[in-house]
Amino acid sequence: MSTAMAVPKVEDLTLSIIEEIHVKATTEVTFAALLEELSSGMTGAENKPLLLKIEAWPGGRWYRDLGDGNGHLWAHVQAIKRPTLLEFYGPLMMSYAVASNVQYRLSEEPGGTLIKFHHFALGVISDDFRKGVAEGWKHILERAKQRAEKK
Repeated sequence: MSTAMAVPKVEDLTLSIIEEIHVKATTEVTFAALLEELSSGMTGAENKPLLLKIEAWPGGRWYRDLGDGNGHLWAHVQAIKRPTLLEFYGPLMMSYAVASNVQYRLSEEPGGTLIKFHHFALGVISDDFRKGVAEGWKHILERAKQRAEKK
């Protein structure tokens, strides 16, 4: 007996989010603010801290530290070139079959810094995740901008 199985379309197995934001601060200040936001600054539901840490070197981990050896690996640092590039690869906050690449590219521009962001993922990506992730990345970029512009 054979059963027919629906073959997913490529669009159903990929995710691509692209954002740009202008920051009124130097690339050095903006890069430092971005690292802060992606670690100790990140919050989740009800604005509670996510307890994230970044080992800011190639191969370093980006993970949620719940204490006592418990936590959740989000990604590894694929590339870091201060103050112009921060790149991660890993499952991020998704606990299912998926691989992601996240890139933050920073460049000087008149009056500050331009951050170009790209999140590309391949795998079984839930519809619920798709709905919220783009807004989540926008929120993180905006908070990093606010953090940098306060310095």
